[in-house]
Amino acid sequence: MRKLSFLLAIIIIVASCGKNNEPVVPDVTSLSVVSVQVNGTALTNNGNFHGVAAGVQVAKIVFNNTVDPGSIVTSGLSFGGTIGSNYKATQGDNKQTIVLTSTASATPLTSFTFSINTGVNLGGKIVTGFSSQYMTAIDSTAKFPTLSDNDLLTLIQQKTLSYFTDYAHPVSGMARERLGSGETVTTGGSGFGLMAILVGIERGFLTRSDGFSRINKVVNFLNTQADKFHGAFPHWMNGTTGKVIPFSTKDDGGDLVETAFMMQGLLTVREYFKNGSPGEQNMCDTIQKLWQNVEWDWYRQNGQNVLYWHWSPDYGWAMNMPIAGYNEALIVYVLAASSPTHSITKEVYTNGWAKNGGIVNGKTFEGVTLPLGSDYGGPLFFAQYSFLGLDPRNLRDQYASYWQQNTAHAKINNLYCIRNPGGYYGYSADSWGLTASDIPNGYSASSPTNDLGVVAPTAALSSMPYTPNESLRAARFFYYMLGDKLWSNYGFYDAFSLNTPWFSNSYLAIDEGPIVVMIENYRTQLLWHLFMQNSDIQQGLTKLGFTY
Repeated sequence: MRKLSFLLAIIIIVASCGKNNEPVVPDVTSLSVVSVQVNGTALTNNGNFHGVAAGVQVAKIVFNNTVDPGSIVTSGLSFGGTIGSNYKATQGDNKQTIVLTSTASATPLTSFTFSINTGVNLGGKIVTGFSSQYMTAIDSTAKFPTLSDNDLLTLIQQKTLSYFTDYAHPVSGMARERLGSGETVTTGGSGFGLMAILVGIERGFLTRSDGFSRINKVVNFLNTQADKFHGAFPHWMNGTTGKVIPFSTKDDGGDLVETAFMMQGLLTVREYFKNGSPGEQNMCDTIQKLWQNVEWDWYRQNGQNVLYWHWSPDYGWAMNMPIAGYNEALIVYVLAASSPTHSITKEVYTNGWAKNGGIVNGKTFEGVTLPLGSDYGGPLFFAQYSFLGLDPRNLRDQYASYWQQNTAHAKINNLYCIRNPGGYYGYSADSWGLTASDIPNGYSASSPTNDLGVVAPTAALSSMPYTPNESLRAARFFYYMLGDKLWSNYGFYDAFSLNTPWFSNSYLAIDEGPIVVMIENYRTQLLWHLFMQNSDIQQGLTKLGFTY
């Protein structure tokens, strides 16, 4: 019996030794990641996540086998970004869980890549690595003291107006095309700015004499300095000389749409000052001259039943772009029909703009019926630029109620952003609005059918008459939640994306002006009342078959 025990002991000793009598090392346990959570948000391998709580970052990692927190190699596990490997490791609620708690705080809207490297030994070797990108959530604390909604709207109007006063071109008084555009001033954006100055006078942001002086400078510049092409202004001009600055190679002449936006503003100004002082009345006479000199009928390109956008003294009709609906240019046809000197007939409207009924849509999007235009309505400026002065509330023709059209358009845009089929972080009932704006490294006309994840404050704010509750909700969010990144010298910056994240540092005249004007039309209907009382406009609308 003793011999048998001895032999068994010898066998065990021999079996436990390899070649050269070296001990056999058992295989290290293989580890794989079962789950990862950072501040309660579940991450997946190769995933991309948004909205992880900022502040101290706590990662809870569950493995398939027992792990040893004391063996963590900090170069093998990392939050990346500003935190990296600055954390403490502890065991979780069981031996298969470790918890990493950062020793530094993560700022809001900051990107991180949480990673676990293959081969790291945690009391067992990681056989498959893990990497997931995530971004921390916005800071949900208010950035400014709370105001009443009424005071907030006043503040937004006043701050935004300063783009057209403080940043106006010093010689012409015209609006610069965008922040930093130097000598380049814009015709349409300046027309919007004239209407915004009237709001400033009425709200007490400017005295009447100051507002008049600013507007009169623009009117005199347009009359004596600005290039004109059969009465129409170019898209861009030099703010000192008035000479055309080509928008593109062949777009170096008259731009009828930009001219219409300017004329909408000028006629509104005329109604405001026409019974004023002799100086004010003289300015109104100059406006009437500019108005009568626009050869709307010339832009039919040799008598066609459609208006054309551009004409150049060098390239003629080479741009060859008919103004055909439905887009932002309804005001062009209303003004052309209203002209006391160069009017168009109803047939030009019917065949050109309305495409003999081709502008009718009638389909349902986001549960809302859209009377006119392309599916989902297009960018929201379609419902804004023509309607800064043209009052849509009771406006009808054979094709649509324009109040129904614009309200539907705005609601579809809002509901689309809430549904957020593109899955962009930051879209919500608080943060919505797709229209033409700056985007990262460019510019685009955003809409539900061209959704790039970029929200433009002007889209929701300038929809205030149509969607007051939804627009006010957005205004509060933009100001209180994003104000530290979005609010500056001239109100809200042009656009942002919480998905990237990205915030522009730009201002564009065509986006700033409608904010001031449409908020005022929501509050007092000031610009609608003024423009619609013009007798030429009333006659033109009647000619085209509108009721108003």
